[in-house]
Amino acid sequence: MKKRVLITLYDMEIGGIERSLVNMLEHFDYDRYEVDLLVFRHTGELLPMLTDRVRLLPEERGLAAYRKSIVECVKDGQLLSAIVRMGCKYGSRLKALRHPVNRRDAGAGYIQMQLVSKYMARIQPRRRERYHAAISFSWPHDYTARNVRADVKIAWIHTDYSVLAVDRELDLNMWQSFDFLASVSPACTRSFLSRYPELEGRVVEIENIQSPSFVRAMADEGGVPPEMADDPEDGAGEKPFRIVSVGRLSYAKGFDLAARALRLLHDRGLAHIRWYIVGFGSMEAELKELAAELGLRDSFRLLGKKANPYPYMKAADLYVQPSRYEGKAVVVTEAQILGKPVLVADYPTAASQVTDGVDGYICPSGPEGLADAIERLVRDRGALDRVAEGARRRDYGNADELKKLYHMMA
Repeated sequence: MKKRVLITLYDMEIGGIERSLVNMLEHFDYDRYEVDLLVFRHTGELLPMLTDRVRLLPEERGLAAYRKSIVECVKDGQLLSAIVRMGCKYGSRLKALRHPVNRRDAGAGYIQMQLVSKYMARIQPRRRERYHAAISFSWPHDYTARNVRADVKIAWIHTDYSVLAVDRELDLNMWQSFDFLASVSPACTRSFLSRYPELEGRVVEIENIQSPSFVRAMADEGGVPPEMADDPEDGAGEKPFRIVSVGRLSYAKGFDLAARALRLLHDRGLAHIRWYIVGFGSMEAELKELAAELGLRDSFRLLGKKANPYPYMKAADLYVQPSRYEGKAVVVTEAQILGKPVLVADYPTAASQVTDGVDGYICPSGPEGLADAIERLVRDRGALDRVAEGARRRDYGNADELKKLYHMMA
């Protein structure tokens, strides 16, 4: 008899966590497990990419409220959800005053996520079905811990906890409700245990599942994107050098640092460099304004949300991840799968993903560090070719990582 498994997450919007779930479900052992997927709100371009071997549960009104704005909740008559969300919003601001941080996204914003996760779960009914295993693949972990009945509970850790201003005590009981905590990299494990050392015995490292054949097939769809194919030569008749980055337009991803690095590169006589950003998010207007202010309107290009970012990555001369912090960036590995030279900023978990000088480069973070590294690579194509060849020699298929998950669910 097959064992029943429930997997929960917020939505299927474009992101590394969601893409890694698509890959994991593609390789799951459906001869042994019957998998239900509970997506709180049925939104996102990755929703149609889910395998039909998983059972997507119907959207539930109460759970969808997690991903609605407070105004939407009021308009939809979900007044209790609106009140809870409002309380979490202002409560997080008070808590952030007691947890001062220098980064604008790590204080009240993250604590608000903690509060919403915790208190919204309390107004949801407990699920009647019982599962052999329940997997909280991403936020909200509190719902799976409190409202789901299962013999084994597993929560995924995708985040670098060393850079987040979390309220430790607020989440400790929640984490202790899980039998296992799946961490996507050794660096994520270290950062998590620096906050929660008492949970060391529950952590198991499981890499994000990759599907090289899928990435390469998607990259071959449609050829060079028109936004890049029509890029003119610069005033000196030099062919454009194309940098591509993929990610949400958020403070964590460091695209504002990328824009300032590009300005430095142009000032150094490298005006033929173009930087394409594939993604969407709350900083879009701010980044457009910054590009205009820096005189980069035609060189620093925000291409928006793309369900298939791989043709853009394939057309790049260099893939750059300028992030301030990451857990383990799925898109960096995908660029390596495509045989692209990769440059990543030295965020705390970078070395767990890129071997400097072998299959990519790690540079100091910030505009100066990025600009210096990019300039060296633009002027030394041999250095680009060496790490691209190093990436091509690696085997990125890792479906065997799922054996660790099956062992936890035994």
